[in-house]
Amino acid sequence: MEEYVIPFNKIGKEAIPLVGGKNASLGEISSFLVKEGILLPDGFAITTKAFDKFLKDNLFEERLLKILETLNLKNYNNLDVVSKKAKSLILSGRLPEEVRGDIVSSLLEMGPTIQNASFAIRSSATTEDLPHASFAGLHDSFLNVKGVESILIHVVKCYASLFNARAIKYRLHQGVPHTSVSISVGIQEMVRSDKGSSGVCFTLDPETGFRNVIVINSSWGLCENIVQGSVSPDEFIVFKPLLGEASDSIISRQLGAKEKTMVIRKDKSGTYNLVTSALKRSSFSLSNKEVLQLAIWAKKIEDHYHRPMDIEWAKDGLNGRLYIIQARPETVHAREEKVSVKMYQLRKKGKKIVSGTAVGYGIVTGKARVLETASQSIRLQPGEILVTKTTNPDWDPIIKKASAIITERGGRTSHAAIVARELGAVALVGAERVTRLIQSGQTITVDDISSSVGNVYDGKAEWDEKEVSISEIPETETLVKLILADPDQAFQLSFYPNSGIGLLRLEFIISNKIRIHPMALIHLDHLRDFRVKKQIEKLIDGYSSGKEFFIDQLALNVAKIAAAFYPKPVTVRMSDFKTDEYAGLVGGSEFEMKEENPMIGFRGASRYYHKNYREGFELECAALKKVRDDMGLTNVQLMVPFCRTIKEADEVIHLFEKQGLKRGERTLKILMMCEIPSNIILAEEFAKRFDGFSIGSNDLTQLILGVDRGNPLLSDLFNENDPAVRSVIEEVIRKAVRKKIEIGFCGQIPSDDPTFAEFLVDAGINSISFNPDAVIKGILNIAKAEKHFKQNKDE
Repeated sequence: MEEYVIPFNKIGKEAIPLVGGKNASLGEISSFLVKEGILLPDGFAITTKAFDKFLKDNLFEERLLKILETLNLKNYNNLDVVSKKAKSLILSGRLPEEVRGDIVSSLLEMGPTIQNASFAIRSSATTEDLPHASFAGLHDSFLNVKGVESILIHVVKCYASLFNARAIKYRLHQGVPHTSVSISVGIQEMVRSDKGSSGVCFTLDPETGFRNVIVINSSWGLCENIVQGSVSPDEFIVFKPLLGEASDSIISRQLGAKEKTMVIRKDKSGTYNLVTSALKRSSFSLSNKEVLQLAIWAKKIEDHYHRPMDIEWAKDGLNGRLYIIQARPETVHAREEKVSVKMYQLRKKGKKIVSGTAVGYGIVTGKARVLETASQSIRLQPGEILVTKTTNPDWDPIIKKASAIITERGGRTSHAAIVARELGAVALVGAERVTRLIQSGQTITVDDISSSVGNVYDGKAEWDEKEVSISEIPETETLVKLILADPDQAFQLSFYPNSGIGLLRLEFIISNKIRIHPMALIHLDHLRDFRVKKQIEKLIDGYSSGKEFFIDQLALNVAKIAAAFYPKPVTVRMSDFKTDEYAGLVGGSEFEMKEENPMIGFRGASRYYHKNYREGFELECAALKKVRDDMGLTNVQLMVPFCRTIKEADEVIHLFEKQGLKRGERTLKILMMCEIPSNIILAEEFAKRFDGFSIGSNDLTQLILGVDRGNPLLSDLFNENDPAVRSVIEEVIRKAVRKKIEIGFCGQIPSDDPTFAEFLVDAGINSISFNPDAVIKGILNIAKAEKHFKQNKDE
């Protein structure tokens, strides 16, 4: 007797030919992971044998082939007509009585209130959700289907979707014969996420392929809005290696606009959208506890499948429980092995038009084509940049013509993002008002070299681009580290050859991510400028205080970088703004004096213990303590800049200890920037107080030569190769080696000048830190220098 219906808990992943990729995966989770606490809505699969019998009993097999044979394979100009005929044929058929009987029996077994319950009816093709190709979104699914007869009708509608125009075209593109494809249908109890939230999560970073994170997108209501790219969702990133060990493994939390909420119709089948309330738009659609619960489940699913996964989930707003709805193999990065790294450097760019969420990696320039619907596809010329509000699978044939994609709505798990990754294209999603800011025919540049935030610039930009094979990059005894400021580039840069981060500048995070002067956040109620106060209140909306905002935002951004390079050391330099730079932050003018020469003024360590900034420094410490203690990222070590005297060093180290950052405790290292003549003269004394030095060549050169490095009239005198500068660098390296503490160098010159790299290697430097665009050239210079050093030593 043929099996036409099988409960999910009796299906395994090997059953793809019988129940399709989607149902096989649900069965695998039901059979093996539900016992580990993962919740799955009750349901069953209607097998491919039922579909085969449907075709046979209705005498559709030959008629379907004849219809499909009429397709013009040269230009597909009759694709819609062929699709419509094939679907109409399927929809005219009737389910065989045996199949109908098995479906009804299975529905009745699920509970006595079948007539009042609602179900999700999902297609599951045998070519769908496979490790090598997703075929996602090509076939139809239906939500909130009520009543037995309606369920049976929607099963046939799922069958018909096997011949959607996009599905026919995609099969041909993938070289899959129509005769080799069959379809199953999954019947699941509806999770009432219309009263809660839902979304998608990847067990890797979907842009870079970075494996140590779980990325969760979430929005209010049913998940279709996220999949279709109709909303810009909340996004959470969880660090996998410490999940379950650290008390808080969330390293990024971004609030999305969540413009619409999809809900079910009360009296009949189907769904509709509501405008999301202002309160819900400004609130996260998942709690931190729920984010971590989903992440734990996602990791269990990934561990079970031994591959990265793309998972759909839903939270039932009536019972408060989370459920896994679907799970499929991630098909873009899972099959990639990083054998090379691409490097981009923008040299010239126009005015920024709009920002959004970056998808893919690279820079594209071309003419924009603004389209409202897929039916306008004839207007898009090959190589143009597609600009539209949102996309769905009907856009697939169009997207392939575009050199890049920009959508007004959507997140990193939206349709446009998924298709762009599969095509290896550059895309920007969630770029608000982009269809009004850009005109068709306008030349624009899409910049996605950050793995998080992308930008669109007016006109044609100029940039340098190169691809470097990792296998061709030599290993060196001298440690090579990166200088990094932007957390959004961390995952991508982690693939570069490196031994960690030699210099993480807090100033970039404070000025670009936080934007507000720390003292203004602490003393918000006492600000004199009413407009500034209102601006700050708007920026910190959702936080109980300015202090909480600063600590949380600084911790999250540092944690993202620390996680990207974990367990390699990440050296965080405490803030080193000058007074004029601090004054430029929101609210900063009320807390900063005007100095004639800020370069050697109230900066670095001197600020930390002074009453004018001490409270701000305590917030920095609290954020870094959170990163190390709560998030478990103990690879973070601290560095003190511009420390003028031994007394100042003692003062700052005492402050660290008071804030719970005790040197040596939980492997904490505290280092010092070596950039003042006193640091070299008294290096042995400073070495008693710090675990290492990092030579800051810019300030050191400035102070050794007495040259204001910000003065263009003196630029010819500013020279790191000057014998006086080389002499003090060599001296401090020698002292550090004698005291057996680590010493590194931060700066551009070892990549620009091979002789300087050779000088550092000969002097005995432990590490050299480079900006990302200079790291490959720097490694080659170090390798050459080490070769010469060895040859000279042997001679």
